[in-house]
Amino acid sequence: MMVTKFLGYSFFWMILSFQVLAQPSSDYPNRPIRVIVPFAAGGAGDTAARVVAQKLSTVLNQSVFVENKPGAGSSIGTQFVASAPPDGYTILAASSAFVVNPALNPDTAGYNPEKDFSPIVIAENQPMVIVVNQALPVKSLLQLKELASKEKLSFASAGAGTQPHVICERIFNGLWKLDIPHIPYKGISPAITALVGGEVPIYCGAPVGVSQFVKLGKIQVLAVTSDKRIPNMPDAPTIAEAGFPQMKDGIWQGFFAPAKTSPVIIQKLNQAINQALKAQDVVEKLEQNDFVILGGTSKQAAEFINSEMARWRKIASETKINMTQ
Repeated sequence: MMVTKFLGYSFFWMILSFQVLAQPSSDYPNRPIRVIVPFAAGGAGDTAARVVAQKLSTVLNQSVFVENKPGAGSSIGTQFVASAPPDGYTILAASSAFVVNPALNPDTAGYNPEKDFSPIVIAENQPMVIVVNQALPVKSLLQLKELASKEKLSFASAGAGTQPHVICERIFNGLWKLDIPHIPYKGISPAITALVGGEVPIYCGAPVGVSQFVKLGKIQVLAVTSDKRIPNMPDAPTIAEAGFPQMKDGIWQGFFAPAKTSPVIIQKLNQAINQALKAQDVVEKLEQNDFVILGGTSKQAAEFINSEMARWRKIASETKINMTQ
């Protein structure tokens, strides 16, 4: 009887201990937080993540550092976070490719945005640009179409399955019915370097890193995919002005934790990131790179991801895009 009673008490305390350990720590974060950027350093997502992470360190009074894990159109870094412990110490700084990849090719993306992650916040948005090497004898998208119908051209992006890849596929090979092959690179910086060096004649991507080469006369922006012209490139027409209003779109950036991360931790990260996004120095740095600051609740972030998945699944049903190149 005493043994049974003792075992009963032991079992009770063992269960209680597990419950205590399973509860989120009240002193979170008590060690450094790692922000995974699934693209190479120097790109739009990397730039925004580093600006926010630096301020987040101050807000949380804890080290927050960025680690780049590029490859497979952002799938490698995204899969890494999906399989990380749901403890709030490894989070993802994702861009639109987060939903584009699995919506267009769910069998090879390796993750499900709606099931494998807990959304924290959608932080910023920015337009895309369609750019050509200055050696290409065109001054508009319509002139590019005419040239591409006569000569063999190709276009670069920061990776297969990224939103710029898809939008240019839809224009070049969908609307125009032309064969303009896609050349994927592991990030914005190597793609722009290839464009400036003449390795590839066309680039589709975020505006980060573009304006400096425009000023040097090495490349020309044919269109930006926003409603209005952007301050850093006032001479570049909007996609509507260029003749393709249906292609208006933007590249958003957001933060995500692995699925099953405690709601307490998600809420704390959400509040901290929103606070960071309101800091004047963060606002100035992001606006200098053509970002529009968003922010909001984790619930709004989840609803946004659901709507984006629905939108891109519809695009996938209407478009045949090779996500591997």
